[in-house]
Formats: sequence, C-alpha cells, structure tokens
Amino acid sequence: MDILVIGGGGREHAIIWALKKSPRAGHIFCAPGNAGIGQLAECVPIAVNEFDRLTAFAAEKEVGIVVVGPDDPLAEGIVDAFEAKGIPVYGPRKNAAEIEGSKTFMKDLLHKYHIPTAAYEKFDNYEAALSYLHAQQVPIVIKADGLAAGKGVTVAFSMEQAEQALHAIMVDKVFGESGAQVVIEEFLKGQEMSILSFVDGETVRPMAAAQDHKQVFDGDQGPNTGGMGTYSPLPHINPSIIETAIENIIKPTAKAMVAEGRPFRGVLFAGLMIQPDGTPTTIEFNARFGDPETQVVLPRLKSDLLEIFLASLDGTLADVEIEWSDEAAVCVVLASGGYPASYPKGLPIQGLTPTDGDKAIVFHAGTAKNAQGEFVTNGGRVLGVVGLGADIAEARKEAYKQAETITFEGKQNRSDIAAKALV
Repeated sequence: MDILVIGGGGREHAIIWALKKSPRAGHIFCAPGNAGIGQLAECVPIAVNEFDRLTAFAAEKEVGIVVVGPDDPLAEGIVDAFEAKGIPVYGPRKNAAEIEGSKTFMKDLLHKYHIPTAAYEKFDNYEAALSYLHAQQVPIVIKADGLAAGKGVTVAFSMEQAEQALHAIMVDKVFGESGAQVVIEEFLKGQEMSILSFVDGETVRPMAAAQDHKQVFDGDQGPNTGGMGTYSPLPHINPSIIETAIENIIKPTAKAMVAEGRPFRGVLFAGLMIQPDGTPTTIEFNARFGDPETQVVLPRLKSDLLEIFLASLDGTLADVEIEWSDEAAVCVVLASGGYPASYPKGLPIQGLTPTDGDKAIVFHAGTAKNAQGEFVTNGGRVLGVVGLGADIAEARKEAYKQAETITFEGKQNRSDIAAKALV
C-alpha cells in the first residue's frame, strides 16, 4: 500500500526508513520532507498544517495509511481531519493529543488518577504566579502550558533565572499563546528516561527504552534543545525500574485517557525521571514519536512497523508480536552553530556518504539541496548520526566515527552522548 508520512525532520526520516523495510509498503510520500528523506520517499511541498491540501492529496493518491510525525498538527486536529474524509491515519485525535498540547491538562490528569508526577501549581495570571514563585525553593521548573518546539521548559537554579523565565513566558510572550498559562513544578533529582509505547485505548505495547540529552553542551550544560543525542538500551538502569514505569505510569495513563473519553491511539511518549531511590516519576507525555529517540529505537525494531500501525487501526495491536534487537544504538546530533538560538542556513555539508545501516545510519533532520544539488544546512538540528553495535561502547564508537567525517561551517555536537551508560 502507498503511504503518506507527515513531517520533515529526523524522526520522519527514521519512520520512513523503517517503513521501507515492510513487504507491504508501496510508494511513500512525505509532506514536506527534507533532502535526506527525498532519497527514500517522494517529497511533497505541503506544510504540516495545511489540512485541506494534505487530505486532498491523500485522497487523490489513494494512500492506504497516513502517519503523522510532529506535535503541532496533532494538537490542531489533523487526525480528526483525515478521519472525517475516511482516510486511515495513525496518530491520536485532537482530544487525546492534548496530553502533550497542554501541560496543565496532563498534570491535572495525572493528579486526578494518582499517577506519579512532581508537585505543581498552574497559573494564568503573572502576578499570582510570581507571588507563588517567591514562596518556593530553587531549583524549580517553569513550563509554558502549550507547545513550544521542545523549548518551553526552564530548570531554574536561581530565583533570578526563575523570574526571568516566568516574565519571558507570561509577559514577553516569547512562546505566544502557548505561554498564556504556566506550570510551576517541583524540581526532581535523578536521571531521565524515555519510554515510547504503541497504544490503542488500554492496550500498551512498550518500545525499547532510551535516554535523551537535552542540554546543548557537554556535561548537561547550557540551554535546553530539542535533543542533542540519545541511546538505547539503558544497561545502567535496572530492568525492574523500566517495568515499574510501564505498570505504574504508562498503563494507568492510557486507562485514564479512556476513562476521560479521550482514548489514545498512536505513540505515547513518556518522559520520566528516575529519582535517587529508583522510583520513576512522570515529567511529561508526548503524543507522538520522540525526536531524536525514534532514531535509536526504530533501528532496534525487528518487527514490521507498518503491520504494527495497521494493527492499531483495526484493533488487533494486543495480538501482534513485537520483537526488539539486542543490538545497541547511539545517535549523535550535528547541529548548526548558534543552536538553540539563531543560526545560519544554507551552509554546504561535506562528507555525507550513503550508509548501509550495518554500522551507521545518517538521518537528516534539517537539510535541503541548493541550486548546485549539494546538501546544505536548513535547520538547528541538521543530522542525526546513529551508530550500531553489540553494546553501547561499540555503537558509540561507530556514531562518533561517522560524525567526524561530516563537516559544515559552525558544526557543533556533544562529545559525551551515552557516556553515562558505559558500564
């Protein structure tokens, strides 16, 4: 069957790479795609928020399934738009995608159903929020309520930093209406863990766990980004902790969404904090594949991704056998100079060679082609270089070996991705 994937980043490149392996996959379209995706699929110049054009295109091409990658169109109801036209689409409806689209909704849901999460208060008034903030201890976490491209969260280690973040969100409106409400949240110590799950109502099929690196610089320093690298599996984390998170957080959340009349169908991404005593606690939920977690999780998937999507649509997800490789995967993000602030575009990329997937895969996140047909930078996160190996050490070595061969002006990347997993 022919497939339409919506989005244009590294996550979508990884999804298409995995879908291409399915015997049932026909022609794959991607809207809008990027230069790297164009090597695997036919890129279509339609933006992710042009619902009328996207549904019309899918109908015209008679695609068998639409797969939605990014968060914004999900929050805006793209799945509902396709369903209204009778077009099979994989992803949560608008009322279920609110688990990512609104931090206050998510926190209130977890609180109502006694699912572990950090203590919090929510505010739509700046003065009230500031007054509450002054009564708290630092570190403290300030979150814009709505979507902010992964940059709406500040972990403030001083009261001055917390005040600046609150003012930027609620007064300066740096995130627009996404900052009309804020969540002020208890700071949790520990290490983060990401568990993505295929979910259909109360059926939860967890994927291999991963760990992201959010800060832009080595040693978890500098501002938050969309993710500077990730790895899977997590050999330094006891499997019982992962199982506790699935049983105490992810499955109860899926049930809670059903109870609220918002059954979730798609990929539910749990961002978790493992506290020093080993207890997993919820930081956030996303309503789609994570980026760059997808780039290390899908290369470890032995089963047919398209069959999993189709089983979710026909209600048989619980019956599908899903197998994972014991192999390790490490993704190092190559970013533009200046990211996550302003950065140039259109800089030529050297050293991009085809990779066969045995030892390394290069997923394109923000690339384009210039008039001369050269690959050039076209985003903050440019490439995700994935190394594969028998263990984290081997996968890490392969990722950095491949990353060093790729150059562009201002290229920046962390040198410590997955270092904490070298046990």
